[in-house]
Amino acid sequence: MESITKNWQSVATLRAMIARAYGVAEVPEGDDFAEELGHGWFNVAYAITLRDGRRVVLKIAPPAGVQVMTYELDMMRNELAALELIQAHTTVPVPAVEFADTSGELIDADWFFMPFVEGANLGIETHERALTDTERADYARQLGVLNRELNQAVGPWFGPLAGPGFATWREAFLTMIEGVVRDGEALSVDLGHSYDLVRELIARDADALDAVAEPRLTEWDLWDSNVMIRDGRIVAIIDHERAFWGDPLMEAYFTPLDLPAYGDSTAFREGYGLGELDVDARRRRRLYTLYLVLIMVIETRYRGHEDDKQYDWARERLDELMAIYGKVDA
Repeated sequence: MESITKNWQSVATLRAMIARAYGVAEVPEGDDFAEELGHGWFNVAYAITLRDGRRVVLKIAPPAGVQVMTYELDMMRNELAALELIQAHTTVPVPAVEFADTSGELIDADWFFMPFVEGANLGIETHERALTDTERADYARQLGVLNRELNQAVGPWFGPLAGPGFATWREAFLTMIEGVVRDGEALSVDLGHSYDLVRELIARDADALDAVAEPRLTEWDLWDSNVMIRDGRIVAIIDHERAFWGDPLMEAYFTPLDLPAYGDSTAFREGYGLGELDVDARRRRRLYTLYLVLIMVIETRYRGHEDDKQYDWARERLDELMAIYGKVDA
């Protein structure tokens, strides 16, 4: 995926990064040792073959001077913290961090190396219709089980993993979503609805957030494209940069409860064990869907997309959600 947030590097710089991480002896010969893994939207990632033949992945944060959304600041450091937490408190399979550099000495961004995960990407396999309906549902159930385990980790506060934290989920979430709204206003992104209306809807349901009393590790971005599979099993969950201490009901695969365009979450919910939602939980869930859809509309202007495909799709989802809010009001 093309995006101005992708921090591509020259072959010479990649060599220097390999040398720092693994030693000069592992710097490969020739110039064909790196291949971009191109399905991500934000960071750039390379599959790299070291001199000894071992494959690793190099992940690089956006350049220091590129404007990103408020919630995207220092996301790679957040991912490093998330990986450490997941490995310490769960059995969920995630890649190990083999080397991380946040010094800014070689390049103007954070970066880290991890092992290459042998397997297929569930999102790509689903998009290419390489799986049967039965296989797809089985993976969704597995993902539900793993997502629930991730959510069992309890944090010291609500909000970013590394802080600053908030004493209540209401304060944390309202800060998060207000940051998104202000990002949209800063670039005059057309939502098709007034920013005042968006704020009114947020304020109207804010009291429903008070039911969340315990901060839980929340991945939020755990879509199929962040799942690696092999031989019928999920072998790794990748891309943890958007994790925070919050409400597990905010997880990505609960979004279809509001908007079916995001897929069928039935099998996932079976694996997760989510029952019927009460009225306040439904109100919270709509706020979380609003947060996601706002980001999907607004981020297109920060990414510098060359076409309006995602913007148009996300605008349709926002229109659908606003219609739901209208019915609730009626």
